[in-house]
Amino acid sequence: MLTIIDKYILKRYLATFAVMLLLFIPIGIVVDVSEKINKMLENKVPFMEIALYYYNFTVYFANSLFPIFLFLSVIWFTSKLANDTEIIAILSSGISFTRFLRPYIIGASIVSVFVLLMGFFVVPAASEGFNNFRYTYLKGGGKEAMLGDNTDVYRQINDNEFIYVNSFNAESKTAFSFSLEKFKNEKLVHKITASRIKWNKEDSTYTMYDYTKRTVGELNDKIEKLPEKKAVFTFDLEDLTPVVYIAETLSLGKLNAFIEKERERGSSNINVYLVVLYKKYSVPVSAFILTIIAVAVSSMKRRGGMGTNLAIGIALAFAFVFFDKIFGVLAEKSSIPPMLAVWLPNIAFGILAIYLLRNAKR
Repeated sequence: MLTIIDKYILKRYLATFAVMLLLFIPIGIVVDVSEKINKMLENKVPFMEIALYYYNFTVYFANSLFPIFLFLSVIWFTSKLANDTEIIAILSSGISFTRFLRPYIIGASIVSVFVLLMGFFVVPAASEGFNNFRYTYLKGGGKEAMLGDNTDVYRQINDNEFIYVNSFNAESKTAFSFSLEKFKNEKLVHKITASRIKWNKEDSTYTMYDYTKRTVGELNDKIEKLPEKKAVFTFDLEDLTPVVYIAETLSLGKLNAFIEKERERGSSNINVYLVVLYKKYSVPVSAFILTIIAVAVSSMKRRGGMGTNLAIGIALAFAFVFFDKIFGVLAEKSSIPPMLAVWLPNIAFGILAIYLLRNAKR
């Protein structure tokens, strides 16, 4: 059962967090508009596209900076409780510091579940709209820039077949220097090559130009050559070079299936996709850690008042985000296991939370 004090603190926890979001999101939108307005006018972006972009921007921005907003909101209202000597009165009534934390943990649980569900189902769609708009209207290169490095692509498309293309043009749906090798019992069955291969949308086929097929025989190889040949394949050319932010745009089930598919294909970007997956779970957990740190830091009445607590809080919040970004990049670019890199900031700040909590209890 929640007591009157529990309800009072929980209400302040959730209300302050909501107010913090409502204060900073419009500021973020104004800053973004001021930076991108010239590009939007130059490219004559339709108003509805812009409105949809800023809806997606709001979801994307709030999800990305949620740890900072939560941390600052807890610091803010807990410092106010401490300055008004409300915390002293609560603890003097016989309530332990651990018991005092209960409404904070309940609030962190509510926020964590909300963020977890948002990350699974809402944020991926918002991320897709946000990034599509940026690459379509605000960045040079358009769809080509979305694909990142689309040269020398080598993929395993199933247990027995491998594909190689020298380069891929997303606009024309054409790949150059194409080859397909099929193996059986680790022996080459046949190899198909073409100077280029083009997707035909009207009949869902591929046209290969300067087509050559070499079928390996026991005594002699059979070679077939044609200037042009149509065929049906089970792969999609765009799957060979997915957009650079593809993992952010997939819901949990689709992301797990995509990662498994890319792992079978031997994708070099598998660590990037795993970082996105693990962060879906690590970010909600950070709500508990940051809440405990915020309460431990701000529950004491300091000589500098709320300003000192806010300064400490801002420094710790940005340190958390900094380490989160650094270890995320290390997981993508180095040999550090993605799961370890994603969870290291939570582990480090979790240890800090325990230390600060013990001092606060004294």
